[in-house]
Amino acid sequence: MPADGDALADTARPGDRPVRWGLSLRLFAVLTLLGAIAVLVTGILGYVRAHDALEQAIYNQLTAAREIKARQVETYFRTIHAELRLLATSKMVVEASREFRVAFGDLDREPLADDMRQKVSDWYGVHFVPEISRVLGTAPVLADYLPVGSGANYLQYHYIVANPHAEARRRLVDDAGDGSRYSKLHAIYHPLMRAAAVTVGFDDFMIADPKSGRLIYTVDKEVDFATSTHVGPYRKTNVAAAIARCSGMADRSAVCLEDFALYAPAGGEPTAFMAAPVIDEGAVVGVLIAQLSDVEIDKVVTGDRRWKHEGFGDTGEAYLVGPDHLLRSGLRAFYENRERYFAELKAVGTPEAEMAAIRRFDTPVLIQHVDTKASQSALAGAEGTGEIIGYRGVPTLASWGPLSIAGVKWALIAKIDSAEAFAPIYRLRQDLAIVGGLALLVVIVTAGWLSRALLGPLRELTAGVRRFATGDYDARVTVRTRDEIGQLCLAFNGMVGELREKNVVIEGKNRENEELLLNVLPAPIANRLRGGEQRIADGFAEVTVAFADLVGFTALSSEMPPQEVVTLLNGLFTRFDVAATELGIEKIKTVGDAYMAVCGLPVPVANHAERMVRMAIRMVHITREHALEHQVSMKLRVGINSGPVVAGVIGKSKYIYDLWGDTVNLASRMESGGIPDSIQVTRPVYEKLQGLFAFEPRGPIEVKGKGTVEAWLLRL
Repeated sequence: MPADGDALADTARPGDRPVRWGLSLRLFAVLTLLGAIAVLVTGILGYVRAHDALEQAIYNQLTAAREIKARQVETYFRTIHAELRLLATSKMVVEASREFRVAFGDLDREPLADDMRQKVSDWYGVHFVPEISRVLGTAPVLADYLPVGSGANYLQYHYIVANPHAEARRRLVDDAGDGSRYSKLHAIYHPLMRAAAVTVGFDDFMIADPKSGRLIYTVDKEVDFATSTHVGPYRKTNVAAAIARCSGMADRSAVCLEDFALYAPAGGEPTAFMAAPVIDEGAVVGVLIAQLSDVEIDKVVTGDRRWKHEGFGDTGEAYLVGPDHLLRSGLRAFYENRERYFAELKAVGTPEAEMAAIRRFDTPVLIQHVDTKASQSALAGAEGTGEIIGYRGVPTLASWGPLSIAGVKWALIAKIDSAEAFAPIYRLRQDLAIVGGLALLVVIVTAGWLSRALLGPLRELTAGVRRFATGDYDARVTVRTRDEIGQLCLAFNGMVGELREKNVVIEGKNRENEELLLNVLPAPIANRLRGGEQRIADGFAEVTVAFADLVGFTALSSEMPPQEVVTLLNGLFTRFDVAATELGIEKIKTVGDAYMAVCGLPVPVANHAERMVRMAIRMVHITREHALEHQVSMKLRVGINSGPVVAGVIGKSKYIYDLWGDTVNLASRMESGGIPDSIQVTRPVYEKLQGLFAFEPRGPIEVKGKGTVEAWLLRL
């Protein structure tokens, strides 16, 4: 019996330990799990959002840098185009082309001394063959590069072989002193041509005979001087293509641009040519050619090799790619660390022959292939951003797009290694892991304490709070104890009751205030006032203001009962308001029978003048219809002006959104000085819309405070 009694006593205890601790453990587990989930979700969400925000910021920065460089490259070629076209039409170049052709022909018909021809051949063997061997990678046949014809050998002897200056200074010789007609002409034109080439920044400046294709004049006197581009070693070069294209184009506006290619006479450097026909009396008498080095383009694209200064960090850069997927500008790695550059090329499987050519020419331009998603997309004419595998075989964030240059098809790519771009995110991930671990520890400790301290009453209170938070303002909590939690439950019930009553009142007042505020002010201005902005005053560079006034309404209203006057005017202005809303026009105010409106603020619109004129037309037609419906004589006079204004909210207790400035005053004068049943506009409005609407010039009219002002009437 005693054992049974003890058992009954144990089962009757309300605070039985297994039951109590079972609930506590469950609550602890739930709180710990919720805390862990919150920490995990917050960390992941913060990481993802930071990652996305940083990625977008990098794309925006790369795109901005790419677009700036694209505009610079395009501007460079437009400038060269304009300068070359201007020079080709100058009297100096026209006369030089005609006279050099004749002088060269005379030399070509004269016999050439054998010793002079031999000296030219010897010079090629000593000076040119070693250089061209480096360019080609193999020793060429000397006879393939020797000049052909008496004129070519004669000129190369006097201006190259016998030139007293070093190769880089051959251009300093004005007169070879041989007494030939060509040298006399050269003494006249060469200083001018040389100065022009230096001024506009051409590497070389040439004139070609359109019939024979011979380069009858060059500034720098390289080995292509006096040679033919129809036959010989340079017949397949880009300069030959430029001459061939322009020779048959008797068009003063024509310009022929040939893409960069390795050019042997320039020491194998990447060289482009821009040519323009020289026209005299409708015939092409010469082709003016500008030789362009890739140095200037490379300076623009690489930022003069100041990548960090331009915000590209340690691995970022921009580069050009041609339609053959070959580079048109240098790469950062090539300039900064050659050893690492070639190691990376080898790692991605670049052919040894390609790397050898880069070493031989000391440039990757026109040698290294860049065939990536970015280059393919940009050369196809599309702009874009994304993460790609770059030419070094590593993940890269890139922005790409085509260039708009007539005659060439290039792509510009700006990029930065993903590892560098996301380095801050990787550090943030580590920090989030540490902070998350600490936060989880705090959650575990807190959950252990709460599981012991807060059970039944608190659960009910929590449920009541949750119901209230979801909008259930009838939520109540049963008060089961008289301790602090019980007092909290009582306070909660009282608070809910008071808030329920106050919320009903507040919602009604808010609706009334919102309606009143939107009736007085434009929605954007009302939002600014609600945001706490107290002094609202903005300047707008250009808007269109209209004033409308009912002609004779004062006399008409004196003959009508007050109620009918108000009804008539309210009906008319209500229809005006509807038209203004449809056209996106802001009504400013009405004063008596005058109506003022503006278009282009507070939200700017491009066609504000057109909208306001259409509004004025509707107002005139609405007035006519309204007058017929009410059987009264009533006409509208409208004045419109465009220009800058200042707008703001004035007053405090009865504030109004109003406009100030000469634009407003002149619009008012256009109305007051207008003609009944018509629309009168100023010159700014007329100039904007003369192609859209029919206007009749009214001529100068006297405007108070302005003197004489031109005005136009809109044909209705």
